[in-house]
Amino acid sequence: MPRHSETRHLPYTAQQMYDLVADVGSYPQFLPWCAAARVRSRDDQGDHEVMLADLVISFKVFRERFGSRVVLWPEDMKIDTEYLDGPFRYMKSNWAFADAEGGCEVSFFVDFEFKNAVLQGIIGVVFNEAMQRIVRAFEDRAKVLYGAP
Repeated sequence: MPRHSETRHLPYTAQQMYDLVADVGSYPQFLPWCAAARVRSRDDQGDHEVMLADLVISFKVFRERFGSRVVLWPEDMKIDTEYLDGPFRYMKSNWAFADAEGGCEVSFFVDFEFKNAVLQGIIGVVFNEAMQRIVRAFEDRAKVLYGAP
């Protein structure tokens, strides 16, 4: 169903952007439509960390909670998310961060489908714009945390 993939060059380090995206508990402070976030658990597996987290998404008359399994790969500078429970049939996303000249490359991919046909229809109309707004929110948050370049 809806998929979005993009890579951006940003004037921050890969570590800074990785840390920003990995801080799921802060999402309601800056992420559009994110009304609440709760980290249920964190489990250090040595080369990676597994986090179970809940987000509450609020969009117009819809307000839904969903759970995710977030796998943080600090050495590889990657973050993988898979859906556990909530309003989706499925959802997965991936972030990858790599230092590059003058900053870093941030790659983002998301693929999902809502169970609710009405909600799926609404998001389908504005999907690309919504995904671009979300990516911009992470960029704007980096400016707040690390300063404008």
